[in-house]
Amino acid sequence: MNRHKRVLTGINTTGTLHIGNYVGAIRPAIQESRNPNVESFFFLADLHALIKCHDPARVERSRMQIAATWLAAGLDPDHVVFYRQSDIPEIPTLNWMLSCVMSKGLLNRAHAYKAAVDAAVAAGRDPDADVLMGLFCYPVLMAADILMFNADEVPVGHDQIQHLEMAREAASRFNNLYAPADAPFFVLPKATGGSNVEVLPGLDGRKMSKSYNNVIPLFEGGRAALDEAISRIVTDSRLPGEPKDPNSTSLCVIYDAFSTKEEGAAFREALRGGLGWGEAKQMLAEAIDREIGPMRSRYETLMAHPDDLEDIMQAGARKARAYAAPFLEKLRQAVGLRSFTHQQETDVSAAEPTKKTCSTLFKQYRENDAFRFKIVDGVRELFISDEFASGRDAGQWVKRLKGEPQAILEAPGALLSGVGFADVVDALRRLQAYEAEKAAQRKS
Repeated sequence: MNRHKRVLTGINTTGTLHIGNYVGAIRPAIQESRNPNVESFFFLADLHALIKCHDPARVERSRMQIAATWLAAGLDPDHVVFYRQSDIPEIPTLNWMLSCVMSKGLLNRAHAYKAAVDAAVAAGRDPDADVLMGLFCYPVLMAADILMFNADEVPVGHDQIQHLEMAREAASRFNNLYAPADAPFFVLPKATGGSNVEVLPGLDGRKMSKSYNNVIPLFEGGRAALDEAISRIVTDSRLPGEPKDPNSTSLCVIYDAFSTKEEGAAFREALRGGLGWGEAKQMLAEAIDREIGPMRSRYETLMAHPDDLEDIMQAGARKARAYAAPFLEKLRQAVGLRSFTHQQETDVSAAEPTKKTCSTLFKQYRENDAFRFKIVDGVRELFISDEFASGRDAGQWVKRLKGEPQAILEAPGALLSGVGFADVVDALRRLQAYEAEKAAQRKS
C-alpha cells in the first residue's frame, strides 16, 4: 500500500538549544513538516541523553526546554507525531531485537566508541576504561528509533551518517533473517541534509558548540542574552570608517542565516565601506530577533505551564504508539515471541479451513445506572471501558474501535492485567478482517 514519505527527526536532551541548532536542524525540519505529502515524526531523545548526562535535574529541565523550543518555533503537534523517546516502550524492545542481529564488529567501528578508546589509550589507561554500554550500543538504539516508524528519510549531520548506515545494516539483517522475500518489515532509511548551513560558526569562528562556549542562545535569557553573546563575536581592531573584510569574522555567515540573499550582500558591502563593528553587531541582533523574538514569548509561556507541555507530549505518545504497538507485535510474531495458543489456533485453522470464526467480541452492558463496554478475546477479557452516561455514547466508541483498532490508545478505560495495547489492536484487527470477509460473502 502506498503511503506518504516518512521523515524522522530527533534531538538529544542534555542542554539548551542555540541558534546553530535552530538554523541547522529545527527550522528546516519544521518547514519540511508542513509538506502535505510528508509524514513527520519528531522525538526527544531522552534515553540517549542518559549516556552523557547523569544529572537528573539537568535531563528533566532539558526535556522541557527542548519540547518548548520545538513548539515555539512553529512545530504543530496536530499535524506531526511529536513524542518523547522514553514514552514509547516498544523502542527498547526493538532495540534488543536489533542487538541480536547486529555484530560487535560493526559497532566496533562507531566513531564515538573509537574516539573514547583512542583517548583512553593515549592516557595510558585500559582501552575501554571510559566506555559505558550505552555509548557502545548507541547506534543500536538509534537504529531502533528510525526503524520503529520505518522512516524513509532522516535529516542528519555529517557526524551521524555512519549511524544511519548502521541502521540500514540492521534493517537488512533483520529482513533477511525473518521477513518473506517479497514483504520486508523494514524500509532502508536514507540520510538527508537539514540546512544549507549545516554548521553555523560561533563567536570565535569555530563550530557553534557549547563545548567551546561560543554559542548564541536561542530563547534562554531573552533579548539581553542575545545581545550580550553577539557583542562577544570576534572581530579585528579596525575602526568605524575603515574598510573591513567580511570574511574575517563569523558575523556575515550568521547574518546570512537570518536574512535574504540581497540583505546579506548589502551587509557585506557596508562592511567594506567602513561600517563599524558595533553597528554591524547591532544589525545582526536585530535580524535574529526579528525572526525569533515572537517565538520567545511562546517559549516562555510554555515553560511557565508544564501541565500544557505534558498534555501535548502524552497526546504525541499515543499517536506514536498507534504506529509502534501493532508493528512491534508483527515483529514479535516473526521472531517467535508468540502467544502459547498461537500454534493451537494455527492447527485448528488448518484442520477446519472452511469454518470461519473470530474470538474477539464487544460486550455492552449497564452497571450502576451507567453504561460500559468490554473487549473479550475468547474467554480472556482485554479491555473494560469507563462509565458512559448513555448506551449511545458507549456504542459510538464501539463503532469507532471496529473501524480504527489503533484508537484503543485513546479510548477511555483500562487494560486488564497482563494485556498490552498491541494485544488489543491485534484482536480488533482480526475482528475487522472477519467482519469484512462476512460482508463480502453476503454481497456474493
